[in-house]
Amino acid sequence: MSDSRYALIISIASLLTVLVVAFYGINKNVKQDQYLEQPKRPIAFTNAKTIPLPDKIDLAGEVVPLDIDDVKERLDKELHINSYWHNNTIFLFKRASRWFPIIEPILKENGIPDDFKYLALIESGLENVQSYAGAVGFWQILKSTGREYGLEINRDVDERYHPIKSTEAACKYFKRAFNKFGNWTLVAASYNRGMRGMQNALDHQKVDNYYDLMLNDETSRYVFRILAIKQIFETPEDYGLDISKEHLYQPYQYRFDTLRNSTDWVEYANEQKVTYKTLRIYNPWIQDDDIRVGRGEYYVVSLPK
Repeated sequence: MSDSRYALIISIASLLTVLVVAFYGINKNVKQDQYLEQPKRPIAFTNAKTIPLPDKIDLAGEVVPLDIDDVKERLDKELHINSYWHNNTIFLFKRASRWFPIIEPILKENGIPDDFKYLALIESGLENVQSYAGAVGFWQILKSTGREYGLEINRDVDERYHPIKSTEAACKYFKRAFNKFGNWTLVAASYNRGMRGMQNALDHQKVDNYYDLMLNDETSRYVFRILAIKQIFETPEDYGLDISKEHLYQPYQYRFDTLRNSTDWVEYANEQKVTYKTLRIYNPWIQDDDIRVGRGEYYVVSLPK
């Protein structure tokens, strides 16, 4: 390589060095490797935080023993799950605004504690859903149980979906279970496990209350899910929820008609000047496009005012 070419290469390299130094502001007092480090970005917000437990809580006036460690932890878990399950919990508030005004008077009339309205929330979210076991409606009633407690269930009609009649059937169960256990917490737990299942567990483990029982995961969580929803509903702001009343669903405004003859529901809806869809929304117990009405029978149909 000639001296002139070598000198040119050295000049170019020197120029590049000067440019790099000028760009990064490197001088004799600053270490070059500092500029290779990635800057640490501070966290600008809190994504989640732990939730304090209430000092005391009860179900239907029966105090929860929070001095028992596992009891405290089970409530802690359900409060966090439902506080941070924002979309689900918000819609519980919305639907409860529509349906609690119907459920609450029925519970009161039957002598059932008001807290049992939260049982319907954890069972179905106040939607007419069906479980893998075939339980349906707000109260998730099995076909055999529904018939046992006086609900009509056939091709045309399934009153497990009837908001009033299904609540009345659930009250019959609650009263029967309370007569057996004499304890509302056990009544609530038995709605999940069954009266016989709860009694067998009590007898086998030689205890007399829910909080001392070792149960399967679903029943072990069941009462605490009710307690967590109750606590969040009573003080939503304590759990990071800003519930605007104007965003809640309003109760349906009903008028009623008595149907005494077999009829096609689509034609009936047209006569009542509503859509078939609206008729089914207001009467979720309707199961087919037509209904057979026997002699001396009748059905009360709900319609929008």
